[in-house]
Amino acid sequence: MGTRGRGRLADRPAREPDGGAPVGAGPTGTPPVRGRADRRRSARRAASRRKRSLVREIPMIILVALLVALVMKTFLVQVFVIPSGSMEQTILVGDRVLVDKLTPWFGSEPQRGDVVVFKDPGGWLESDRKPSGDGPVLGAAKQVLTFVGLLPSDNEQDLIKRVIGVGGDTVECCDAQGRLSVNGHPVDETYLAPGNPPSRQPFKVKVPQGRLWVMGDHRDVSADSRFHMGNPGQGTIPLSGVVGRAFVIAWPLDRFHQLDVPSSLSSLDRAPQAGGTAGESVGVGPVPVEPPLVMGVLGILPLVVRRRGRPPE
Repeated sequence: MGTRGRGRLADRPAREPDGGAPVGAGPTGTPPVRGRADRRRSARRAASRRKRSLVREIPMIILVALLVALVMKTFLVQVFVIPSGSMEQTILVGDRVLVDKLTPWFGSEPQRGDVVVFKDPGGWLESDRKPSGDGPVLGAAKQVLTFVGLLPSDNEQDLIKRVIGVGGDTVECCDAQGRLSVNGHPVDETYLAPGNPPSRQPFKVKVPQGRLWVMGDHRDVSADSRFHMGNPGQGTIPLSGVVGRAFVIAWPLDRFHQLDVPSSLSSLDRAPQAGGTAGESVGVGPVPVEPPLVMGVLGILPLVVRRRGRPPE
């Protein structure tokens, strides 16, 4: 006989010898209901698979975090801890400031009034490093984390000051009213620490092209350009030594705010683009001792979360 109208024998469900329901099916031919023990075993197996997968992903998460932190520190933004009072009251001891390291890659240069972090141009900081008590393994691990910016470093030879003069400017202090002037224009320095005059040491300097004249807001304790006119660069710092511009106080939270540029400096006209040499300072006293900035923790640790299906009920 033909098989027209009938399914293939192999496609038909097997039946019990007495002609009952298919083997493995329930009384009505539906799939069997799984017991509670089966569901628990399935849930445990799924959880075990997720745990093994997470263990395999942990090294990749750590690697991604280190790479992101390194890129952030090198090209985008870096956190610095302020160790001294040379920028009070604008920035206090212990404040964490965010430093923009991105815009200089596009040709941006510091302007008057900017607060900048810069490398020691030579002789501004005393090298007083204490030997580390860490073992070779712990020391190496700390060096790696410090390199990528996930641990603070106290070996960075960085300082923070406000830009007062750029290349071509003539900075002088003080006029008959005791004010600092830039290119003959007196500057209203509302950012100075209370009780501080613009400078207790008179000076007049013409800033060479490609260099900056920088001063702290707490003039009485700031070892700034005034105190290093006998050093190479005659007190000025090179543009190439600028790490970046501090733009935000990020910590503590009750002091979180943007570091604005005072209009008394930013509104001044640009000086004629002509080369110049630094002048001589008069009556400069002892150089204040100033510690270097400490590189802070970036706090960038990406969390990689993958959504997974819920375990069987």
